[in-house]
Order: sequence, then structure tokens, then C-alpha cells
Amino acid sequence: MTYSAPPETRIGHIHLKVSDLDRAIAFYSGLLGFTVTQRYGPDAVFLSAGGYHHHIGLNTWQSKGGTPPGPGHTGLFHTAFLYPDRASLGRVVKRLVEAGYPLDGASDHGVSEAVYLRDPDGNGVELYRDRSEAEWPRDARGKLAMGNGPLDVRALVAEAAT
Repeated sequence: MTYSAPPETRIGHIHLKVSDLDRAIAFYSGLLGFTVTQRYGPDAVFLSAGGYHHHIGLNTWQSKGGTPPGPGHTGLFHTAFLYPDRASLGRVVKRLVEAGYPLDGASDHGVSEAVYLRDPDGNGVELYRDRSEAEWPRDARGKLAMGNGPLDVRALVAEAAT
């Protein structure tokens, strides 16, 4: 018998090893807007959105001053942060653009719109918003047909300003 996780199952948080805690806090809190909920001694911190205990854990317990893994290594591809709507996504991307923070790319996947970047430790970060399920692209048989089209970041940011 095949086991299926309950449909209400969600990824609760991510905990990252970072090389410089203050630099990581500046990115996740200062740029992305997550709130520090607790410091755990001098080498770890927890951050969240909306008062949750933590969505992000950061620590330097085994990685202080370390370097990111090079190409060809296994590990995290990216962490994806789901924003509630296009305007919210546009606002965070606008903050990044105004701060001169480099973006790796942006895609329209049909089911979602996503912007990609790297945190200060080289970890991949996806910032995205989902479209309603009624808008998801489907093939002739009704199967999900996600894509990888371009996303106009300038339009996304311009819409956030209105």
C-alpha cells in the first residue's frame, strides 16, 4: 500500500548553516523583512513572518567563516518563500532592486510567478506567488502543464508601486 502525506502537510521552517550570522540577519530580516523572534546564544537566531515561532533558523555552529559548497556538490537547491499575492511579491522584489541586490532570474511557471536570487552564503532563494488553481495551465487531457516562461520583473515592481 502506498502512503500519501496528508494534504494539509506543509514545510514548517528551514534551518541554514551560515558563515556570518549578522550578514545573514541583514539579508533575511533587513531585505526580505522577516522578524527576529529569538536569538539562541551568540551563534543562532530564529526569524518569522506574522508572529509564527520561526520560519527560518540560522546558525554558525559548524559553519562560522565557512565557504559555500562548490559546483558538483549535493545540497539545498533553493528555499522558496510563498507570498500571498502578486503585490506582496512585487514589494519584496522592489526592496531588493532598490538595494541593488543581484537577482539570478525570474520565471512565469504558469502556476506561479517566481524570482530567484542567492543569499549572502550562496544558498538559492525563490520568492514566489501562486496563481489560483483555476488559472493553472493544463494539457488537453487536463494534466498540469507547468512551464518556464519569462517574468517581467520591471512590470512586477511597477505594479507594487501603485
